[in-house]
Amino acid sequence: VMRATSIIRILTEKGVTSSRITASGRGPFVPVADNETEEGRAKNRRTEIILAPNMQEFFDILNGTTE
Repeated sequence: VMRATSIIRILTEKGVTSSRITASGRGPFVPVADNETEEGRAKNRRTEIILAPNMQEFFDILNGTTE
């Protein structure tokens, strides 16, 4: 979670609205590689970023009602 929290701090410092970001730690529970090797552990030290659009803005764009 510490890695994800650091990324959130950087994003909010760059102007991303904090209410649109969530930190989650899944590495120990959802590994993408075997933790028996250094290479595998390196792959598991990851941060995944999921972009969640403002759905109202999305619908406004689709409907051509943006300013």
